[in-house]
Amino acid sequence: MDGELIQAGERLVVHAQPRWLDEVLAEAAGDAWRAPSGRPADVEVLVEPHSAGFDVRGWEPLTRGAYRRGNRCVVQNACGAGFDLHVDALHSGALQVVARWRPPRRERLAALLLRARFHLLARAVLVQYPALWQAGRRGRVPLHAAAVAIDGGVPLLAGPGGVGRSTVLLAAAQAGGRACSDNLVAGDVERVHGLVEPMRVEGGAGRRMAHGRRERPLPGRVDELAPDRIVVLRRGGGPRPTVAGLDPGRAAAVLTGGTYMAGELRRYWALAATLAMGTGMGPVHPPVADVARALAARLPATEITLAGRPTPDLAGLLTGRPTATGARS
Repeated sequence: MDGELIQAGERLVVHAQPRWLDEVLAEAAGDAWRAPSGRPADVEVLVEPHSAGFDVRGWEPLTRGAYRRGNRCVVQNACGAGFDLHVDALHSGALQVVARWRPPRRERLAALLLRARFHLLARAVLVQYPALWQAGRRGRVPLHAAAVAIDGGVPLLAGPGGVGRSTVLLAAAQAGGRACSDNLVAGDVERVHGLVEPMRVEGGAGRRMAHGRRERPLPGRVDELAPDRIVVLRRGGGPRPTVAGLDPGRAAAVLTGGTYMAGELRRYWALAATLAMGTGMGPVHPPVADVARALAARLPATEITLAGRPTPDLAGLLTGRPTATGARS
């Protein structure tokens, strides 16, 4: 597969020679893939068909399974996905990643028996994490949040996984909203850039995932948005959704805590630190809390307590004219 997409605000180009990866990569970004334009890539990922390990003789050991030389590093079995990565932070500012599938026996068995898990890990290592780390070199941090442009503005939806954000986001998108992601963005204090990935909601028609969800495309997706407010979602037991103001400290805490609680990023932090230490570039740890506090200081914050089904109309709640859709929250 040869494809290009804008990922976390970066131009990502992937060349994958093993044909069995076509399905994995196609699912990772769906119709966001484009034929390579020939323009310089911010991140270039080449998946080679070789099963030999990268030659690290004479390289400095960095930690278990990681080596460095100059501004290059090799990470073996990155994130437990079975891929060895040779990462080169080029002098041009671009990032070049060469990957080889050579899993230890345990990871090979897991890839065969736990297909959904393998697809998620392979997407992360090949399509998501390299772009997310490159975005970090430019001052953007990963946030477990989703921005959507609706009649009520551009809320940045925050809250821990499982609270119902994906269902609320899908309802807003189906009503004409434009979202840049389902779960993850790379953001600074002004804008957020979406991480391309399928939505995982109840009632989808795609690959079966954990917690009874299935994958489906995110309708009306855009690459980036400028939020004008933070909306924290939480679950409640009342008969109808409620809306209340939220102080900046609490909004920043939820945005920060939800990011560190996110399963999608659980393996990212160690890889990001390894790449920073191995290449000598980028932050060892992205300043998530600092960006969250700056966003919360600049933007008004609202808390919406969801009541169950039907899913509330997000724009209606934010403008004081709530209606309801038939979707499940």
